[in-house]
Amino acid sequence: MVLAEVLIERSANALNRPFTYLYPFKDNLKVGVRVIVSFANKDVVGYVIKVKIDKRSKEEYEKESGFVLNSIKSVLDKAPILDDEMLNLAKEVANYYLSPLISVLQTMLPPSLKPRYSSLKAPKIHYEKYLAIVDESEEGLTAKQIELLRLIYKNGKVKKRDLKSPSVIKKLIELNRIREIDIEVPRLKIPEYKPDERKVLTSDQKKAINTILHSKNKISLVEGVTGSGKTEVYLTLSEEVIKKGRNVLMLVPEISLTSVMVSYYLRRFKGKVAILHSELTPAEKYDEYRRIARGEANIVVGARSAIFAPLKNIGLIILDEEHVESYKQDNIPTYHAREVAFMRAKRNDSMVILGSATPLLETRIRAMRGIYNHVVLPNRINKQPLPKTIIVDMLKGYNLCRDSHMFSKQLYEKIKDRLLKKEQIILLINRRGFSTSIVCRECGQAIKCPTCGISLTYHQNDNLLKCHHCGYVMQYPKTCPNCDSKYLSKTGFGTERIEKEIKKLFPQARTLRLDSDVGKVRNNISQVIEKFRNQDADILIGTQMIAKGHDFPNVTLVGVVLADIGLSLPSFRNTEKAFTLITQAIGRSGRDKKLGEAIIQTYMPSHYAIQLAAHQDYNAFFNTEMKIRKASQYPPYTYLISLIIKAKKEDLAQDIAYQIASDLTNKNYKDVKILGPSTPYIPYENSWHIREILIKYKKEDEIRNYIEKLRITLQNKPSVNILINVDPFDF
Repeated sequence: MVLAEVLIERSANALNRPFTYLYPFKDNLKVGVRVIVSFANKDVVGYVIKVKIDKRSKEEYEKESGFVLNSIKSVLDKAPILDDEMLNLAKEVANYYLSPLISVLQTMLPPSLKPRYSSLKAPKIHYEKYLAIVDESEEGLTAKQIELLRLIYKNGKVKKRDLKSPSVIKKLIELNRIREIDIEVPRLKIPEYKPDERKVLTSDQKKAINTILHSKNKISLVEGVTGSGKTEVYLTLSEEVIKKGRNVLMLVPEISLTSVMVSYYLRRFKGKVAILHSELTPAEKYDEYRRIARGEANIVVGARSAIFAPLKNIGLIILDEEHVESYKQDNIPTYHAREVAFMRAKRNDSMVILGSATPLLETRIRAMRGIYNHVVLPNRINKQPLPKTIIVDMLKGYNLCRDSHMFSKQLYEKIKDRLLKKEQIILLINRRGFSTSIVCRECGQAIKCPTCGISLTYHQNDNLLKCHHCGYVMQYPKTCPNCDSKYLSKTGFGTERIEKEIKKLFPQARTLRLDSDVGKVRNNISQVIEKFRNQDADILIGTQMIAKGHDFPNVTLVGVVLADIGLSLPSFRNTEKAFTLITQAIGRSGRDKKLGEAIIQTYMPSHYAIQLAAHQDYNAFFNTEMKIRKASQYPPYTYLISLIIKAKKEDLAQDIAYQIASDLTNKNYKDVKILGPSTPYIPYENSWHIREILIKYKKEDEIRNYIEKLRITLQNKPSVNILINVDPFDF
């Protein structure tokens, strides 16, 4: 009999192993196909990872194993949905991130191909029916039939729905003069762009490209100030790789940057570019995935999950804005696109480019130590100086605008000046919504999310309170849920409030807003960016989505409305993220012929992250922050693993977390430090109480073995769940 080892679609730790099923059909079963099996009396989709022949009968197998041997009900795929390279990559990712293999497979594949029951209802191939000639002989045909036959013959093939003579078509098919053929129709409409003129490379760009192409080291950090022409370096390197018959994988950290990078590549490589990101429909993802797998694209441009594109013969992988945290996924599997890029590059013997004006400290130190090539672009390509930047202390009353406490006099005057000059302005406030919390003036309680316990944000546009973590939504209450008081106060402000203030202060100004609320509607992000680039608006207000990677030639003023956001968060990266965000935002100003300026509004004007960002001094920030990281033993001086323990009862979560922390401490592993357990910023989620343990370590073998055993121990406790986050970006 033929037996199959099947991973079922559920990604719980307790089910992270294959289950054996009998294959009852005559056709050969292949590893890598999806099957429907019964599990716990329900039909689920599984993924076949092994096929074996067993000489025993079904009865003998069941008697010896003690298990009932169920049969596979059906096979969903004619051929494996992943080749050996991609399946081995999935195993490597699962092993490194201590994640269930099925969760990695589900991440790698588009909705229509996922090993998940929902894939059965996902879009399949879209065909258009055409008519084609079988025999052009006109003998015995009527005039109408001859007319139609000649039309098809002249055009080679014709869409069936374009012809309005169903009876004539039917007769010609019966006479074997024409036939129906199905032709696949792609559902993603890729925009047309005129080819761009080759830009003259600067000496810095030429040097960078030559260093990368001729170095034995396959990994390079391209560190260039904002506006230094990193994108042109990527494009030129891509050309060189494609000339050698190899392919390119180009990653950007966010959807807002995908359309921009796609436009650059389409202008240079018409017809060779495929796109993969979360804003595509399931049907579009399916078509693009299959087009890549068939080898019809030389270049794939996409966000984080595009690192799993089925591209073969990869010669170059690029991670633009490599410092951005969205390259890291924080739910299972907790992979980072950079690490997966290294895995793929090793398998394909390809180059990897990490590009940024403000690289992660870990990346920078590896480049300085020679682990990566360190390629520097120190100057803007237009030779313009970096924007002149002013820090405004918002604690000083004399700095405040008379008509709005959200703006300083300096920023108000600069906005007015730019509007008169017909120049554009970007205003960054890294917080969406209208008010950050609603507080009762009687009892002092903020209205919190019942699902995860953080303050709800007020959104004036739809008069709703929303949780920015879990998505919970409620109507704006008339009274306090805690004490029934009618006196509710809105505190703090976000993008919606800034937009309203700007419209009040500058009613003649044309404004656009870009944040994840706007981005919920498909194609909104690219449309807003294109409108602003075409100068259909004067002011763009937004979150971090507008702060990096964009090139708006007419922007000469950037205002960071509240630079302190994030500096007080409990994370070892808080200052790095604040410095990076401010630096990147300032870099949007003065990128063409006009000089740029920036205003940083802050309540912490002396903080080194704000001071050094204002001067665009990455080297000084790097040196300062590295001393702090060394003293506190955070990356790059140690590695991290976060253990997130969830339980239905708070006492149980606390007890299990303390047991694990105590056990780890008693093991007395060398160069291992345990922090916690602690209650995280978000203390519970969907009725699961959360505790967190952070493990700092320098050698991984002992710790990884311990965690693997811990996962097996906890997998049989249904009231407890553990999420293992290898290399957490935040803690």
